[in-house]
Amino acid sequence: MFAAPPPTWKEHWFEHNQLVKLIAYNDTVAIYFDSSVKRDAGKWMLPYLTRLWQYAQRTYGNSGNQMGTDRLYSVTHEGRYFGGHPSTVYDSSHDFRNVIDVGGSDWTTPQYELITHETGHIVEGIAAGKHGSPAFPLWQDSKWMEFYIYDAYVSLGMSAQARDFFNRMTAGSHTDDFPAAGTHWFRDWFYPLWRDHGHAQVMVSFFQLLGRYFPDDGHGFTRDLNWGEFFHFMSGATGTDLKSLATKAFGWPVEWNREYQQAKVSFPQVTY
Repeated sequence: MFAAPPPTWKEHWFEHNQLVKLIAYNDTVAIYFDSSVKRDAGKWMLPYLTRLWQYAQRTYGNSGNQMGTDRLYSVTHEGRYFGGHPSTVYDSSHDFRNVIDVGGSDWTTPQYELITHETGHIVEGIAAGKHGSPAFPLWQDSKWMEFYIYDAYVSLGMSAQARDFFNRMTAGSHTDDFPAAGTHWFRDWFYPLWRDHGHAQVMVSFFQLLGRYFPDDGHGFTRDLNWGEFFHFMSGATGTDLKSLATKAFGWPVEWNREYQQAKVSFPQVTY
C-alpha cells in the first residue's frame, strides 16, 4: 500500500496557479480537481485511469523503468488551461511525479482521448528507463499517441472507441505535412507495425533498445534520433528491415539512406 497523496496541491508550473484538491485515489491513480470541476467527473475518471495506467505499467514497464511502482497523478481543470501537458518522475517542475494536467469543459462527460493522449507522453518519456523521448522531434506531439491510444482502447476492450478512432485515423483526409505532405502516419506506418508485430510489444521493444544502446548520461538521453536511426531502431524492434515500409509511408530521401547505413555501423547491437 502506498501512502495517501496530499489532500491539496498548489500548482507552480507554467501559468498554472490553482490550489487543486484530491478527489479520489488508489495505489495506481490520484485525481485532483480545481474548484470548477464537478465532482461527479471522478466517477468515470478514476476507474478509467486506473485500468489505463495499470495496463501501461504492465506493458511498457517491461522496458525496465519504474512504472510499476509510480502512481499517476491526474489534475483536471474546468474552463481554463485548455488542452493538456504531461510531466514525469524525472521532472522537478511537477514535484517528481508522473502527472497529466488537462483542461476542458463538462468533465462529467468522459473525455477518454485527451487523458489517454497525455498518459502516452509520460510513457514515451520514461519507458526506456531513461529520461526523454529521442523520437519526439520526428513523430512530434500526436503520431505515437495515435498508436498508443488505439492499442489502449483495443486492449481495454473499448471496442466502440477503438472502432471510431481507427476510422478517423485511417480516413483519407487524415494526413500530416511531415516528414512529407500527405503522410498517413497511422494508416501506413504505426498501424501496420501494431498489426504485424505484436501490438504494443513492438514499441516496448523499441523503447528497450533505445534504453540499452542510444547515447545517454546515465540519467537521460543526450541527443535525439535522426530518421535513419529511427528506422534502424524500429527495424530492430520488429526483427525486420523496415526500409520498404518506411519508403511506402514516408518516401526515402538520399540523406535518410546515408543515416540508415551509418546507424547500422554506429549501433551494431541492433540487429534484424
